[in-house]
Amino acid sequence: MKVIAFVMLISLLLLNQVLAEVSSYTNSETSSVSSQTNDENQTAAFKRTYHRPRFNCGYACARRCRETSRKKVCKRACGSCCAKCQCVPPGTSGNTAACPCYATLRTHGNKLKCP
Repeated sequence: MKVIAFVMLISLLLLNQVLAEVSSYTNSETSSVSSQTNDENQTAAFKRTYHRPRFNCGYACARRCRETSRKKVCKRACGSCCAKCQCVPPGTSGNTAACPCYATLRTHGNKLKCP
């Protein structure tokens, strides 16, 4: 009889502890949700968006195409690539590892698009 009473007492204590943890979990969850919505409402008025500065494609493409014989064609192709990738590899040719997006753009004929 004493063993049964002891087991019942321990089970009640464990059940009480579980219920306390569950209630604290639900209370913290609802309070975190309400505090999160309050924070969003307060920061929405003061939220600033940070953008990367615009990349100067004209200057970069002029630098890249300065030694080619067909400057207009080179600048047009370079400009469209730069507009998509927002980067141009340094130098007049090669160095495509510096801007992988620029190096992977292809034409409809599967040729490299960017000079």
